Amino acid sequence: MASNKKYWKSVEELDENSTIVEALQQNEFVTDIPTDEFLGDKETLEASSTTRRDFLKYVGFTTAAASLAACEGPVIKSIPYVVAPDEIVPGIANYYASTIADGFDFANVLVKTREGRPIKIERNDQSKHSGSVNARVHASVLSLYDNNRLKAPQLAGKDVSWTDFDIAVAGKLNQMQGKDVVLLTQTFASPSTSKLIKEFTSKFPNVRHVVYDTVSCSEALDAFQAVYGIRAMADYDFSKAEVIVSVGADLLGDWQGGGYDAGYAKGHVPTNGKMSRHVHFEANMSLTGANADKRVPATPSQQLQVLKALAGGSVSGLPEKIAKAVASAKVQLANAGNKGVIVTGLPSVEAQRIALQVNANSVVMDAVSPIMTRQGSATAVASVMQGVIDGSVKGLITVGVDPVYSFPNSEKFAPAYQKLEMSLAFSMKKGTTAALAQMVAATPHYLESWGDVQIKKGSFSLMQPTIRPLFDTRQFQDCLLTWTGNTTKYNDYIKDTWSGVLAGTTWNKALEAGVVTSSEKVLNEEISTGKTPLENSTSNAALNNTSQDGTLELTLYTKTSLGDGQQANNPWLQEMPDPITRASWDNYVTVSKADASAMGLINENVANGGLNGSYVNIKMDDVVINNVPVLIQPGQAKGSVGLALGYGKTAAIQQEMQTGVNAYAFYDNFSSVQRVRLEKTTGMHEFACVQLHNTMMGRDIIRETTLEVFNTTKRNHEGELDWNPMPKVSRDHEEIPVTSPEADLWTSFDRSIGHHFNLSIDLNSCTGCGACVIACHAENNVPVVGKQEMRKSRDMHWLRIDRYYSSEESFEQDEDKKINMSGLGESLSQFAEMEDPSANPQVAFMPVMCQHCNHAPCETVCPVAATSHSRQGHNHMAYNRCVGTRYCANNCPYKVRRFNWFLYNENDEFDYHMNNDLGRMVLNPDVNVRSRGVMEKCSFCIQSTQAIILQAKRDGRPVAKGEFNDACACSAACESGAMRFGDVNEEGGVISELVKDDRAYHLLEAVGTKPNVVYQTKIRNIKEA
Repeated sequence: MASNKKYWKSVEELDENSTIVEALQQNEFVTDIPTDEFLGDKETLEASSTTRRDFLKYVGFTTAAASLAACEGPVIKSIPYVVAPDEIVPGIANYYASTIADGFDFANVLVKTREGRPIKIERNDQSKHSGSVNARVHASVLSLYDNNRLKAPQLAGKDVSWTDFDIAVAGKLNQMQGKDVVLLTQTFASPSTSKLIKEFTSKFPNVRHVVYDTVSCSEALDAFQAVYGIRAMADYDFSKAEVIVSVGADLLGDWQGGGYDAGYAKGHVPTNGKMSRHVHFEANMSLTGANADKRVPATPSQQLQVLKALAGGSVSGLPEKIAKAVASAKVQLANAGNKGVIVTGLPSVEAQRIALQVNANSVVMDAVSPIMTRQGSATAVASVMQGVIDGSVKGLITVGVDPVYSFPNSEKFAPAYQKLEMSLAFSMKKGTTAALAQMVAATPHYLESWGDVQIKKGSFSLMQPTIRPLFDTRQFQDCLLTWTGNTTKYNDYIKDTWSGVLAGTTWNKALEAGVVTSSEKVLNEEISTGKTPLENSTSNAALNNTSQDGTLELTLYTKTSLGDGQQANNPWLQEMPDPITRASWDNYVTVSKADASAMGLINENVANGGLNGSYVNIKMDDVVINNVPVLIQPGQAKGSVGLALGYGKTAAIQQEMQTGVNAYAFYDNFSSVQRVRLEKTTGMHEFACVQLHNTMMGRDIIRETTLEVFNTTKRNHEGELDWNPMPKVSRDHEEIPVTSPEADLWTSFDRSIGHHFNLSIDLNSCTGCGACVIACHAENNVPVVGKQEMRKSRDMHWLRIDRYYSSEESFEQDEDKKINMSGLGESLSQFAEMEDPSANPQVAFMPVMCQHCNHAPCETVCPVAATSHSRQGHNHMAYNRCVGTRYCANNCPYKVRRFNWFLYNENDEFDYHMNNDLGRMVLNPDVNVRSRGVMEKCSFCIQSTQAIILQAKRDGRPVAKGEFNDACACSAACESGAMRFGDVNEEGGVISELVKDDRAYHLLEAVGTKPNVVYQTKIRNIKEA
């Protein structure tokens, strides 16, 4: 029953006439209490006659910037309040709709706050075109609490007030009249910012605006602009596709900004006997190649030939395997008609135009409402870069970009930048460019900012602050308003800009939802593109060079963890294992096994369980990067290598996170394809790789079958499907299903009473992106342990995504090989062969967390009952009872329990976010922080399910149908819909239907643990033309 009791916060509130309570209610946000000056000054305290009540006025307030994890930590001023604002209720989370738009990642999000602190990022389900809420977006909340952020604006390296800064900038802008000044910005995709920049350049006509995308999509933009007359990128709805042919386009990664997972997964799950067919040509093994039905390794120069052949050209000169795959794909595309689509990521305007022309009549491509999140022109940016070097550009204002770090010839650019008459950098941190700038404007995090974004034409979204700025920062837009003499606040300016966009709704409703759909025409970013798209349409030289001169074709790519490198100081992302290589805290050059053997490069597993690899020097003309570690990658096209961008940062980066090499040095002409030479050098690199077993060796771990078998197989006499059999055990010399009550060692609970939670994971939909891993980190206060501990397999991730390669060209051939083995000698030799991946393997991903077994082997061996089972299906962990025997981890067949070998919080040996007051602000107060010597694991986010139950109890009602759906952080974060969480006892609920699906099975079901996590068998559409 709901309680009507009234609780008093203090005795003072009992006095109805209290002047103190009345004053606090009337004047909530008083002037900042000078805690530093008073409490931090010993002499002042000793001389003071402060009463106890006065003292409590100073220290007895909640602050949105004080770490709840450490009571002994110093008070950090932010939003002091003694009486909380109406919308803040202690213990209850508040959610605000907002948008991230950092120039690389664009997404509509929900921000979860507790007592005024943003602690978690979630997807905004009200948005139809939400961008990509990937691992980086989920981790961006931790970047808000980065200790290395700029605290105030700087002139000549010294902190100053904004008044002094404005005076200095105004004076410098007046001095620069008539001289060429470039405003080099990220893509904002913001109608109000575009309007503001136009007003600014109108007042200062010598300033010209150039947009710089750190990872360029210039060729795709040039091609689309030439064909459709607007600078944008075509959007794709892969759920409508019957046949997808991708050529060098990592459409499940960061291709054209990402965000295609949901549509792809929807079409790639068998529905009514049908699913899409996906053929992928690529050099590096990517998420897209790993998920494709057919993956064809091809160097970038071969990919260009493939694309031309698909559009009607000749396959002459292509290897036989590739030519055969092209011929089959062409037939299937023709049969699919307007439901077929070709996409490419090749850095060539010619290639991009071919794809647009082929897709002109496809229902999959949307050219009417294109993607607006990239606007940069490689030609214009190259002109600016050269202008700074040769001295024709006299001033440079950078916003949201770090050209000294990311320009390809920074050795020439950096000294030229220092000689500029004017250098002004807008930056959150004192990065490589800001460290050399004369003037540095400290900007806020997006969670402290106002803004508007048009991710897709006609789809508008708002950015709103969820916390008052932690430091003395100011938005770029507010600066432009000040410097143009406009006294309007930026949020009011947005309201004025949105007067037409809001037709049919109100500002408050738009702010609440975060998104608005409107046909209103708004100002796009007016940029200088240097040359016209047609002039810039010459093909990339590296793509056309097929000479056998000993060089290798390098493909530069971005990882799902670090992206373009903006969040390099984020320990969650540094520690996140790469979905393909399973290595963290590094970038490396990926090489095929054939090329590695020819050059004498090796990877080896050493005695302590770590992975070591050779070093190489990479040379491209005069540019050399020394001592780059080598990782031999199954599936890498022979004659090609890969290297990730975004690493090698040192400025404003904590020592522990100064990882990898800066691959932007090879980003010549802002092209992702180059030609390089590799030269082996001495030494061995120590990788932090968390998975050294690369294949399943025929074990029953990931189940899969073909679409044809899935559609045609009939149930056998036992009512089972041959492709998804129920394991049997022997009882009294008779085989019985492992799920039979007769196979149990003890009597089970009646699990049909009350709530019982299950998690379903669809292996067809899971792309391996890792967003769930970071969401779990944020929700459950999972610690960061660093590279050395990761190398020892002491990672603390509650959820891991295992990646498996086939040892033959498919898992089906692996199974056939295992079945057809005969004799001990042949078994020993062939099982040994099955340990090594194929040169072009099939790949499968499997998220694994605590399975919350109903017959959990961990529970029976704990000597102190620290782990026990609940009636709701949870496998509980009582941390304060755990004495760290680790018997449970030894007895767990899934190896999902994590042991705190050390104290990972407030320990200088693990100097990450949990070791400073600011970083601890991200901690979730609903989940405790574990101590040294304690075992921990996935809890099915019990704090979330219990909150739902308690809320229903307070309301005096039963839990509503569907209220538990996706209450787990991992399932809530999953864009592809692979993970679904809920109450299995809810009749007709999503999860209750999934556990009864024909594809459903349990991991290692033969062990008889009866897990509450169910997997859906992977189906591949392997039918050739």
